[in-house]
Amino acid sequence: MVVLTLTPGPVWVATIARALSGGFTQAWPLTLGVALGDVFWSVLAVLGVGWVAASFSGAMEVFRYVAAAIFVLLGLAVLRHADAPVERDRRLTRPGVWAGFVAGLVVILSNPKAILFYMGFLPGFFDLSRLSAPDVVAIAGVSFAVPMAGNLALALAVGHVRARLTSPAVVRRLNISAGLLLIGVGVVIGLV
Repeated sequence: MVVLTLTPGPVWVATIARALSGGFTQAWPLTLGVALGDVFWSVLAVLGVGWVAASFSGAMEVFRYVAAAIFVLLGLAVLRHADAPVERDRRLTRPGVWAGFVAGLVVILSNPKAILFYMGFLPGFFDLSRLSAPDVVAIAGVSFAVPMAGNLALALAVGHVRARLTSPAVVRRLNISAGLLLIGVGVVIGLV
């Protein structure tokens, strides 16, 4: 969960966009929406992917290569738009608690990185045939707490330094770094 939270992706972009546009007070609702979406994906993964993996041999291998390809494509997309300012998508930066919360849910529920992590990797850490209700609750709790803490820390940090992070040169460097990291993750996933 810590690696998922620390890997740049759409949630980072959304959190940074809200923190840059309105500081921490506009970014924390997004992190709550993201954390609740992570709970949804983790429970769905534990309950659903176990059935898929048991029913279709080789499904997890296919998931792995799809995950690798999507990470590389996400990285290339970030690199392609490295000069684009973070604020250009007002759907992510619209002020208000509710707008931030909904943006967080939308970002995480449509986030290929999260979907592939929860559907492709998380089930591999558990013997899905032996999980009990308390196990699922514990998995959901960790899936909430770790992203919530990490994303709140990111929002707080960006909120504090937002004046310095809005320069085009800094945004470009951040986007290039994020794109290269995503490509690297995709390559590692494909080779491991």
